[in-house]
Amino acid sequence: MTQKPRILITNDDGITAPGIKHLWAALHDFADLSIVAPAQEQSGVGAGLTLRNPLHVDPVGWEKGTPAWKVSGTPADCIRMGFSILNAKPDLIVSGINRGSNSGRNVLYSGTVGGVIDGILRGVPGVAFSCSDFENPDFGITQEHVLQIVKYVLEFPLPKGTLLNVNFPKTETIKGVRLARQGMGYWMESPEERLHPEGNSYYWLGGIWKDHDEHEESDVALLNEGYATAVPIHVGEMTDHAIFKDRKEDFAQFFDNRVRS
Repeated sequence: MTQKPRILITNDDGITAPGIKHLWAALHDFADLSIVAPAQEQSGVGAGLTLRNPLHVDPVGWEKGTPAWKVSGTPADCIRMGFSILNAKPDLIVSGINRGSNSGRNVLYSGTVGGVIDGILRGVPGVAFSCSDFENPDFGITQEHVLQIVKYVLEFPLPKGTLLNVNFPKTETIKGVRLARQGMGYWMESPEERLHPEGNSYYWLGGIWKDHDEHEESDVALLNEGYATAVPIHVGEMTDHAIFKDRKEDFAQFFDNRVRS
C-alpha cells in the first residue's frame, strides 16, 4: 500500500472557521492530516510571530480522530509549534480556506499565506487557499479543486522556496483553474473615527479596494472572469539580483569615497 502524504493544515480565520473544515473534508481520505490552527481569528497578521506573550497550545477534538491543536498565536506560530508537536516535517503545508480574497497585493498582509511562508523557509512546500466571497463563501464548490491542486503540487513539486497562492472566484460555477500572475490591486486604508464612551477618539482602520490596470493573466483579472487562480510566489531568495549586479560596485565606491573625504 502506498503511504499517504503527511499534510499539516492551518489557517488565519481560527480553528472553528468553516473554511478549515472544508479544507479537511477535501483532503482527509487522500492524506494523513494534522491540524494546528489559531485559537482566534488572525487575519492580516502576515508572517508575524508572537514574541511578547506566551503561547498556549491545547488539543481539540476533530472528526475521524484527526489530531488537532489550537494555538493562541499567529498562523506562523502554528507552523512552528506544529513542527515541534509532530516532531517531524510534513510533506506539505496547506492553509485556508480563507474567507475573502488574497489576490493582488493583499498577499503581503495575509495570515493564510504567512503560515505557508514559514513552512517554505523551513524547507516544506505549501499551498494557501482563499475564497473571494467574504460575505457568503460557498466553500463546498472549492473542495474538488482543492484536492486536485494538492495532488498536482505533490506530483509536480514547485521549486524550492516557492509557494502556491490559490484564490477561488465569487461565483456559483468555477470555469477552471489557471496559473496566474499576482495582481496589483489591494485594500487601501479608510480610517473611520469613532468616539469612546469615556470621550476619547479611536479609529477603525477599514479598507476600500484600490483598482489597478491589471495584466490579463493576473489573478485579479482571471478571478473576475470566473476562474480559480494559482500564483507561484517565490520567497526563498528575496534579493533583487538585477539591482545587486548593476549597483554593487558603484554603491561601494560611493560610500568609500564619502569615508575618505
